[in-house]
Amino acid sequence: MSKLPSPEDLLSWIRENPREASKRDVARAFNIKGADRIELKRMLRALEADGKITKERKHLRDPNTLPPVSVLRVTGPDADGDLFAEPAQWEGEGNPPRIHVTLRPGEPALAEGDRILARLSLEEEIYTGRLIRRIGTGPSKIVGIFRAGTEGGRILPIDKKADREWHVPPGETHGARDGELVEAEQSGPKTRMGLPRARIVTRLGDPGAPKAVSLIAIHEHNIPDAFEPDTIAEAEAAKPVPLGKRTDLRHLPLITIDPADARDHDDAICALPTKTGFTLWVAIADVAAYVTPGSKLDREARIRGNSTYFPDRVVPMLPEALSADLCSLHEGQDRPCLAVEMHITHDGTKTNHSFHRGLMRCPAALSYEEAQAAIDGAPNARTEPLLEDVLKPLFAAYHALHDARERRQPLHLDLPERKIVLAEDGTVTSVAFRDRFDAHKLVEEFMILANVAAAETLEQKQHPVMYRVHEEPSPEKLDTLREVAQASGLTLAKGQVLKTRHLNALLDAAASEDTAELINLSVLRSMTQAYYAPENFGHFGLHLQRYAHFTSPIRRYADLLVHRALITAHGWGKDGLSEHDAENMRATAELISQSERRSMLAERDTNDRYLAAYLADRTGSEFEGRISGIARFGLFVKLDDTGADGLVPLSTLGSEYFHYDRETQTLMGSETGRTIGIGMRATIRLQEAEAITGGLVFELLTLEGKALPSGGRGTKRGKPAKRKLARSRAKSRKISRKASRS
Repeated sequence: MSKLPSPEDLLSWIRENPREASKRDVARAFNIKGADRIELKRMLRALEADGKITKERKHLRDPNTLPPVSVLRVTGPDADGDLFAEPAQWEGEGNPPRIHVTLRPGEPALAEGDRILARLSLEEEIYTGRLIRRIGTGPSKIVGIFRAGTEGGRILPIDKKADREWHVPPGETHGARDGELVEAEQSGPKTRMGLPRARIVTRLGDPGAPKAVSLIAIHEHNIPDAFEPDTIAEAEAAKPVPLGKRTDLRHLPLITIDPADARDHDDAICALPTKTGFTLWVAIADVAAYVTPGSKLDREARIRGNSTYFPDRVVPMLPEALSADLCSLHEGQDRPCLAVEMHITHDGTKTNHSFHRGLMRCPAALSYEEAQAAIDGAPNARTEPLLEDVLKPLFAAYHALHDARERRQPLHLDLPERKIVLAEDGTVTSVAFRDRFDAHKLVEEFMILANVAAAETLEQKQHPVMYRVHEEPSPEKLDTLREVAQASGLTLAKGQVLKTRHLNALLDAAASEDTAELINLSVLRSMTQAYYAPENFGHFGLHLQRYAHFTSPIRRYADLLVHRALITAHGWGKDGLSEHDAENMRATAELISQSERRSMLAERDTNDRYLAAYLADRTGSEFEGRISGIARFGLFVKLDDTGADGLVPLSTLGSEYFHYDRETQTLMGSETGRTIGIGMRATIRLQEAEAITGGLVFELLTLEGKALPSGGRGTKRGKPAKRKLARSRAKSRKISRKASRS
């Protein structure tokens, strides 16, 4: 008779051998044969009944351990930038274990909520996971209004693109009250029948509370808005940087020119006339002196990627002790900086440049309005002393750079920017166009020149560069742009290598027309999205061969990496680009590009909700606008005064069938033959304005000053519209257009 192991021996062996823990493996390991196998099975069943082991297929394992290959849910990076996950299913005692996920070069970047299959190893009670493959994204995150019910409740998503509600089972409401704004996550698979399940993870309070709009976007887009206590402590412990070995630039008239409501000042400029042109100085806050590689500040800044700006608040990349104080170039305060000295000729050509790590003192912090008023002949007490020696040379240098810009031919995009003005309680008081002065363009030209100089220097010194890349538009998007231009009575030539000057010819032709904003917007939509990369693919929009962001390290992590690379390249200290930074440039580029897109979406959604709230009490009013988009389900109209976009549902356009032509971006009536295209003037009536979702629904009253004809006349009730006839007409017109082009 074999000696049977104790229950403790069985558990110990199963934990140590998760790969081969079938009943047969256990019997072989303990040399159990014959009738003793019956007793072994009884012991294993007893352990399973007590919950000490679980049975998965034919294998046994301790429920407090994880199998060597497991499905995990990514929980995201921690404050140190390390990626962690947790098991998708956990039956053990206490909280599920945290698994440190390590990625090999070339493996895809993982985001919070992704589900992965990973190979696990356990050393000193710490799990490490190696990615086998990503098997899905989830669970879905939902932000919405909770409606309590007899069996839990429902969540009404605030996302206007959401197509269904979510069921919250009892016990997963997190104590939420009826009508409360909540954040939830998917807790079960979506099914064809019934509502998908969700569990509430955070209660966000009253959705109608003041300034709740940006809070919704922060949670909806997973924007980190609270710093870890250790990170704040590290920022508050920072001290002013002395001159030391830095270049003393405090004699230069380096002034800041920013919006009147700017929350930080990270760039300063000056221009000194020379016999051949100008010496330009651009000084940028030396954030690298305070945010060093591997520090808590650095790790959290990398996760955030950039600051996110809302009408009522800023979610900064760095704590306020740095972003609003030590790293902000305040008037009259000594501040460390990285500065570039650039020499240009009278026609704006840059002849040479050099970088310096220095200490500066800003003599004046001006707004765009102040600088422009002074140069236009209306200086105030602050700008009068600066007019002759500081402001006039700056604007003279700008005109030289403008001449060089015209020769280079970057895109002439000029989209009016709308400013949402809020009252103290968070309600919208007005929506107006931001004034755009030469002072704005002056600062932009100086910054572009400095960014180019940074990329050139790092290439010359053969150091890693975090490029800002903007590739040329795809042929499909250009075809759509051509159709929009044609609908507006303009042309974009085809059959040639696209240059920015071709697009500029289109923009300039539309500049004096009513379609100017539409063409500008359409050209912008045809562009590929800019991104960060350690390889150089050029910048199409600016028509530059190389470009890197250098001028805003307070609010962009990419700029901080460029600063560190310059510090290392010039041997200015140990706070330059670390080996870890250099080895992970590609992963960092993907991360901060995603963060930038996340912030853009959050800012856009917030503006949509504020505009909807502003228009909510004007339901039934008529507005003028222009058709800005065509879809199978309706058309979008952009209002002239506020820039708000709303939907005219296809079902409200009459009883006739409208054929949607994707290529030409048009709708054509089957009965009347009326064609609706992008760019047409429209009068609409506001039917619905939902502040929570930001959705606007319009009723179309007139097109190009004429009432929309009622379709479907002469058809019998219930008889389908003549779709074949519409398709035939559309096809004939398309063939005619192609023939005429040929």
